[in-house]
Amino acid sequence: MRLTAYLDGIGLIGPGLDSWPAAQPILAGHAAYEARPLAVAAPQSLPPAERRRTGLAIKVALAVAFDAIAAGQLDARQLATVFTSSGADNDNCDAICKTLASDDRSISPTRFHNSVHNAPAGYWGIASGAMTPATVLCAHDASFGAGLLEALTQVAVDGSLGFERGGTLLIAYDMPYPEPLHAKRPLPAAFGIALALMPVRSAQSLAQIELELGDAAPDTLADPALEALRRAIPAARGLPLLQAVARRETCRVVLDYLAPLSLALTIEPI
Repeated sequence: MRLTAYLDGIGLIGPGLDSWPAAQPILAGHAAYEARPLAVAAPQSLPPAERRRTGLAIKVALAVAFDAIAAGQLDARQLATVFTSSGADNDNCDAICKTLASDDRSISPTRFHNSVHNAPAGYWGIASGAMTPATVLCAHDASFGAGLLEALTQVAVDGSLGFERGGTLLIAYDMPYPEPLHAKRPLPAAFGIALALMPVRSAQSLAQIELELGDAAPDTLADPALEALRRAIPAARGLPLLQAVARRETCRVVLDYLAPLSLALTIEPI
């Protein structure tokens, strides 16, 4: 099975990787990587009431999604979405657990509706106006690979059926847990990647991606600090793909998936 799509837009945010344009020279090996805390604001396209309710996970997911849309000069209302995260809003999960363990077990409505795994997809619909299908999934450490496989499958199926929808936007995001959950699931920082995957080439296309399942060992990154990020944060497992795009070289990249399977990608720059 081989799946093919064109990559038209990228969104990226992480510690020391403030955006895709800022990260390109780092991933290409032309600039040194320096980790530093990230700051991300809620999108101004959300109404004030919703903007106040957004946690870090939603802010990261929407920030990279809008960056990918802007980079590809795309209409969010024409794209399906695939949201993937190993844990979603971990601050909210911690707060709910603490409330349930206290004498007053009343959960606020805001915390309750933000606790569901598809909350970012709902906020995306409000912020972007998109009413296209949204898929939300989780596959623990394989969440990025599972999301990429799902998004490319949607592009292939829609193309074969002649649907006019403009492609699929993949949004992968993670954030750290507070203690004591952090001790059991030590994600060091928030991280997000968005990929706008299209069925046909356009003037904005950065690369053609072809995916097939395999069992080769996942690629690692030569920079120790970037490799530490890749290993520690599930959403960052997509960094080898972004590194290949930044280097603008035709190459084969292997990404993590559900062992013993992996995802073998052939990337051809445009």
